[in-house]
This record gives sequence, C-alpha cells and structure tokens, in this order.
Amino acid sequence: MAVWPWLGFGGLVLVLVSADLFLIHRRGRDPSVVESAGLVAFWCLLAAAFNGLVAWQRGGAAGMQFLTGFALEWSLSVDNVFMFAVVFQYFGVSRRYQRRVLSWGVLGAIVMRLGFILAGAALVARFQVVWPVFGALLLWAAVRLARQRGEKIDPQRNLVLRLARRWLPIARATDGVAGSEFFVRQEGRLVVTPLLVVLLVIEGTDLVFAIDSVPAIFGITQDPFIVFTSNVFAILGLRALYFLLAGAIQWLGFLNYALAAILGFIGLKMIGQWVTGRYELVPTGISLLVIGVLLAGGVLASLVAARRRTGGTCP
Repeated sequence: MAVWPWLGFGGLVLVLVSADLFLIHRRGRDPSVVESAGLVAFWCLLAAAFNGLVAWQRGGAAGMQFLTGFALEWSLSVDNVFMFAVVFQYFGVSRRYQRRVLSWGVLGAIVMRLGFILAGAALVARFQVVWPVFGALLLWAAVRLARQRGEKIDPQRNLVLRLARRWLPIARATDGVAGSEFFVRQEGRLVVTPLLVVLLVIEGTDLVFAIDSVPAIFGITQDPFIVFTSNVFAILGLRALYFLLAGAIQWLGFLNYALAAILGFIGLKMIGQWVTGRYELVPTGISLLVIGVLLAGGVLASLVAARRRTGGTCP
C-alpha cells in the first residue's frame, strides 16, 4: 500500500480542518441557512473533485466505489444530525457555540474513524468470517433504527456524560464560565467547562455511529484508502449539514426507515457475498442506485406526510 496518497490526503485534510477551526469559526456568529447550504454545496463539490481524481488515478471502478461510499456515509450522517440536535438542546448550547463544538468534533471523529477503518481493513483481509459478522451487525442496527421512531432520546443515559460527571472537575456555571471555552481556572486549578462535556458526548455519540457506518462501507469496497477518504469527506461536511437540517428534522419523520433500509441492504449484501464467495454479488453502480432511491423515497415520504399533518404548511 503506497504511503504518498495517504500523506497527501492527510495534508489536505489538515489544511481544511485548520482553516475551519482557526479562520471560519472564529467569526463566532450563528451560521445562516444560506451560508450552511453554500458550505454543504462546497463540500459536495470538493468530494466530487476528489472523486474525479480517484477515478483518474485508479480507474472508473475505484471512482464509483468512492462515490457510493460517500453517498452511503453522507446518508447515514443524517442520523448524527438528529442526535446532535438532541444533545445541544439538552445542554442548552446556543447555536454560536454549537459551531465551535462541531468544529473540534470533526477533528476527533476523523482520528477515530481512521483507527476503526485500519482495524476493520485488517480484519476483513485476514478473516472471511468477518463478512457475516459485519452483515449481522448492520441488520441489527437497521432493526434498531427502524424501531426508534417516536422514542425520546435521553442524553442523561449517555455513558460518556456519566463518566465525565464522575471523574472530571467540571466548572460551576455560577462562576461566570465563558461559554466558548473548554477549560478555565477556578480556585487556582484547571477545570473543564460544560462545553467540553458536550464535546465529549458528541465524540462518544460519533463513536457509536461509527460502529454502524464503518462496517457498512466495507460492504462497498475493501480498499482502506477509499473507505477512509469517503468517510472523511462525509465528516467534513457534517457540521454544515447539521446547521442546514437541524431546523427541518421535525419534517423528516420517515427518514429513519430509509436509513434502516440502507443498512439492511448493505448487511444482506455482505452476508450474500460471504455465502456465495462473490465480492461483486451486487455491482457498485446498483448499490449506489439503491441508496439514492431509498434516501430520496424517505425524504419524499416524510415531506408528504408532514404536509398532510400540517395542512400544507411545512417546507
């Protein structure tokens, strides 16, 4: 496996994340819907440009795998958006500080995904039994996701939050803790602010979602570079996607069924590949089509149902 593509991509990501952390988010204002839509379009265009580079360097098949992997990860990231909205609402984090949390969360998510992907690639290469295990994991995740409609997600039960409250010195809100800081000094010692606790909860939430999304993309390709780069481009655009969709989550009531169907499809595909011994059991182009149709169907069904429920007043 050549090292230069990894180093080049790592440098690109470092530049993009640094610009986001130290230039864009320093404006400290609430991002508008128009700005968020523009950033979503920017990340999609950047992913498309990189997709063209992959196709040019590695061939059309690799390019199709990247595109399908990006579409899959981008679709599944919508579930992250919903969870982020719940966490921010629970902790009462204003939108101007949400931007800071998600900016740093992107960096942590990239590091965690790299570890997951390298471990997953090693397992897939050495143990064929991993295929049905990953497939069964995705089927279980699909059932869980399909059944969660209407359930109230309680961040109070989050393991990371419970551990943080037990082991970390958390600043008291009555002491004038700056809302945008992660660490402050109180009574001569360094303590963490509630905003850092929110960041830890966000990172823990992404770790849980990675358990579903990383095995799913291995159902598209076994190339670690394509798996990682498609994941990273989806993560880089996640913050903009959150600010674009956070206010519209209430209109997407059927989207969880579409995401569950996508996970179920990939899970069955992985199990079928193991049973038949054919990696290309379902061509990548067909997988991309299925993902697109399911996602579009979930969005359309959600909007139609919302318009009926509200008498045609939803977007």
